[in-house]
Amino acid sequence: MNIKGLRWWVVGLIALATIINYIDRTSLSVLWPEIAKDLYPGHTSDETKEIYALISIIFVFSYAFGQAIFGKIFDWVGTRLGFVLSIGVWSIATALHAFAQGVLSFGIFRAILGVSEAGNWPGATKGNAEWFPTKERALAQGIFNSGAAIGAIISIPLIAYLTIHFSWQAIFILIGLAGLLWLIPWLILVKAPPKDHPWISDEEREYILTGQKNEDFDGDGDVDQEYDPDTKELLGHKQSWGVILASAAIDPIWWLFVFWIPIYLNEVYGMDVKSIGLYGWVPYFGAMLGAWFGGLFAQNGLKRGWSVNKTRKTIITIGCLIMLPALLAMASPGGPTSAVLIMAVILFGFQTAIGNVQTLTSDLFSGKTVGTLAGFSGMAAKLTAAGLTYLVPWLTSGGNYTPAFVIGAALAILTLSSVWILIPKVKPLTKKV
Repeated sequence: MNIKGLRWWVVGLIALATIINYIDRTSLSVLWPEIAKDLYPGHTSDETKEIYALISIIFVFSYAFGQAIFGKIFDWVGTRLGFVLSIGVWSIATALHAFAQGVLSFGIFRAILGVSEAGNWPGATKGNAEWFPTKERALAQGIFNSGAAIGAIISIPLIAYLTIHFSWQAIFILIGLAGLLWLIPWLILVKAPPKDHPWISDEEREYILTGQKNEDFDGDGDVDQEYDPDTKELLGHKQSWGVILASAAIDPIWWLFVFWIPIYLNEVYGMDVKSIGLYGWVPYFGAMLGAWFGGLFAQNGLKRGWSVNKTRKTIITIGCLIMLPALLAMASPGGPTSAVLIMAVILFGFQTAIGNVQTLTSDLFSGKTVGTLAGFSGMAAKLTAAGLTYLVPWLTSGGNYTPAFVIGAALAILTLSSVWILIPKVKPLTKKV
């Protein structure tokens, strides 16, 4: 049996995993007004915001640790089993949130969730490098990146609706079960890499393998490792630091909104969970469009004959230049409708850029090095996100979020500088002589 376009089914499942990933992680921020009312009656808004920030920082630090170890895990056990391990554990951790009673228990369950959810991104990056030729990788990256936006679009109104019928504890159990159900089609469909998969057509197998120019150097259909640096040598390339620093600069912008949109709408505009459900999904619709735009722009640029270097840098620059003025505009956004629309522009720009930032690892290196560098850059990104999350309650004391958005604008500039200065040309690297 052959499945036409099997690589697109695979990336579709990874995108679905990413949707579930974001429903699971977004649930706490959407439910927090209800949780705070239940567990912390009598606390002020600033006090509950500090508690929420602490729990979120635990998640991000755990996520950073998970990014580092899961890059290696996916290299060791492969894409198929790596996703089984990652999504299986995070789904159970999500369900366990139903039994949380305070900071300690929430912290433990968020830590388990953070470590296991982190596997989604090095796994997706490795799956992309494994299943797609170079010219289609930005589009594939955009498809599963859009899963993050779709997950947030779905989760905010979905969870708001579920609060009408279920307690916050029951909601955590329900969304945990969704991840476990995902394992069924994944294990059935993804039996092996494209070289050995029994359901892939010969034409598609040939198309994928011959299109991985920086991974099959002798043309025999096997993934080669022409340049296999150890960790010290990998980090000796300034291009590696360009990827790491760009990831560390751009990622906190995303987390600023993932963690704080519902809290922002609750604090600044006085919205309850149901009202947040009406407004909170809008920014992520912009993110979804940006993920598709960035991926299609890259694919079309490469088809027109643009170099990988020109394509990646052009799109990353466009994304950052879209974010910059919109982040500054959040200093005085007006009413809630204009605020969420400006946020949509910011996240459109973010997703336009981030898919191409993430593909830099497979543009510069090949084979097992891809997962390792993706893990390092992911860890750096989560550490900086944790730093900004720690600062947000202090920066936004009294409900003034302007300082946080100004920092976001500075991070967009730093992202551009990292790519343009530290990666003079995006191309496969070779051993230093």
